[in-house]
Amino acid sequence: MTEAPTQGPRPKGLVLAVDGGNAKTDLALVDSSGRLLSFARGGGSSNHALGIEGSVEVLQELLENAIAQAGLGTLERPVASIAYVLLAGADLPEERSSLRTKIERLAWSRQLVVDNDTLALLRAGTDRGWGVSVVCGAGINCLGLGPDGREVRFLALGPISGDWGGGGDVGLAALAAAARSADGRGPRTGLETAVPAHFGLTDPLEVSRAMHLRQIPRGRLLELAPVVLAASDQDPVAAGIVGRLADEVIAFATASLRRLEQSGADADVILGGRLLRAVSPSVIEAIARGVSEEAPNARVLVAASEPIVGAALLGLDALPADETAKARARAELDAAVGELGFDPAVSAGRLPEESYGSG
Repeated sequence: MTEAPTQGPRPKGLVLAVDGGNAKTDLALVDSSGRLLSFARGGGSSNHALGIEGSVEVLQELLENAIAQAGLGTLERPVASIAYVLLAGADLPEERSSLRTKIERLAWSRQLVVDNDTLALLRAGTDRGWGVSVVCGAGINCLGLGPDGREVRFLALGPISGDWGGGGDVGLAALAAAARSADGRGPRTGLETAVPAHFGLTDPLEVSRAMHLRQIPRGRLLELAPVVLAASDQDPVAAGIVGRLADEVIAFATASLRRLEQSGADADVILGGRLLRAVSPSVIEAIARGVSEEAPNARVLVAASEPIVGAALLGLDALPADETAKARARAELDAAVGELGFDPAVSAGRLPEESYGSG
């Protein structure tokens, strides 16, 4: 990774926004008026999978693409006035510090915030500046921010920190249920045929064998999450897996509110990530009911915008920019994300063998 030469003027009040996940990374350049200069999407950037150096290399390549896309030429460093780099896998203080050190050497911005992608989701879903966000994509994670500035965080390191609920976990549960249906240890389920059919096979035990022999990468388990969701309306076993996912989301949200001492407040609980955006309205309603048992005044909302919007809005908040600029940034980024759609690598399920955290 090399530092770019310093030449050419920098647009005034430029915001660099990054939402990085296990499967994809979004990067945007937005000016102080809220105008979207460029939007780029690439592969996953979680340091859990790539290491600190590999994660930053993904971001550097995306930034160079975004600068070129915006027609800005070679910019003097720092490129932006402020950067919000919000990444799945930036879970521990040590990880955030290491990422920040690497990025600071590249002089991307005058001010730099490196944090977890749950912060981006929270800002994308609410303008209030506090609340709870639960993101569920390849993995699952949660952030709680109190009105007094207190924070609640979770390790989000997978099974070793008590986590369950990402797309990979849902996919593994589907394969396990299908195998147990086939060999008689568990209840019969339509997943017995749906799971192997997804991989062009006829028996779930063939899928298990192929994964053991590394003929099918374990990272492709993520692909089974939509299979589970599609079956959950009619199949009790699939419905049970989705129900467990809902219970985990409720547990994250209510634990955060208790620890923030905000169980009685009118907190916003923001849900996001590809998996939670794909579940049926009845699942969201079940989550809302579960949260209300602990926090009757809380509002459970699915974020209308992707986390990259939240990262950009946080940068505009910090400039500061006016509300008109923020509204413009949200609208233009929503349109850009909608036009691009899902990343092909995500729909193909190309994930590392173990991916934790949220995105």
